Amino acid sequence: MKSQADPDFPTSPSPSERDLPPGRHLLLREHLMTEIRQSESKTRAEAPEPAAPRRRKPWLRPVLVAGAVAASVAAGLLVASPFGGDSAEAAPSKEAVAMLKEIAAAAKRSPAPKDVRDDQFTYIKSKVAYSSEEGLDPLHQREIWLSVDGRHTGLLHEPVNDHKNVRMKPELPLADYDSNYRNLEKLPTDPVNMFDWLNKVADRDSNGKPFVVVGDITREALMPPEQAAALYLAAAKIPGVELDDDAVDAAGRHGVAITWENDGTREELLFDRKTKAYLGERSVLTEDKPFGKKGEVLADTAVLERKVVDKAGERP
Repeated sequence: MKSQADPDFPTSPSPSERDLPPGRHLLLREHLMTEIRQSESKTRAEAPEPAAPRRRKPWLRPVLVAGAVAASVAAGLLVASPFGGDSAEAAPSKEAVAMLKEIAAAAKRSPAPKDVRDDQFTYIKSKVAYSSEEGLDPLHQREIWLSVDGRHTGLLHEPVNDHKNVRMKPELPLADYDSNYRNLEKLPTDPVNMFDWLNKVADRDSNGKPFVVVGDITREALMPPEQAAALYLAAAKIPGVELDDDAVDAAGRHGVAITWENDGTREELLFDRKTKAYLGERSVLTEDKPFGKKGEVLADTAVLERKVVDKAGERP
């Protein structure tokens, strides 16, 4: 989306890459990580010249390297990669599969919003902290209004980043994997076709990693119940998913996490232990990288409210 001044709202700087979910900026992050990998491959004797001071760069979820992933010796199970090629990954853990089935059942039981109109907006309030060149940002509030049909100008309010009521004009034509509510209503309602859809989108836009797509379309979106259930059942088919039965989101809420690790980064999708409702996500380095040390948190979020409203800027 593009920012646009509007007489009803104060003007503010154009949103940076962080203003939209990382899934909207996959090409940018892919370019970033390509540069990082090239830098890693150079010898220390070929150190680059000192770089000129740069503007503070927001966190972009590291792109996940395509190719073989080391199988878990403890799991003792290998499955053929659904992404093509000769790679193999550890099978999803039984605990993760069982939990995702419970999460899917709860999602299917959740009430769908009634009489949603194309000119309405999905309002999402969250607490977020993202890593930048200066380390992890302080935890702060973020509010965003996203068009139900993806064709109306939305709004972002994140004052800590100098984004005060920034109008967000839609980028047309819409992609067939855009996470607006109308698009999500068109997704498959069975896990087999949903899994195929995840792989297709992943091959095209997340370097072949369906778990990345799952996080990208749930981060700031309103999922219809049938599609949400299919999505979580499809996630249970992704090789390498694990269960963390004691996770904490950015708001301090304890729950469980479905995790997936690759290329030194662990992605975590957090859910309420009792209701199985989506809480938020975390991204943590599991090994030292040029952009951070092992254990460093790259992203920490918690969704606090998610509703359909009539106008951008209206709060429930």
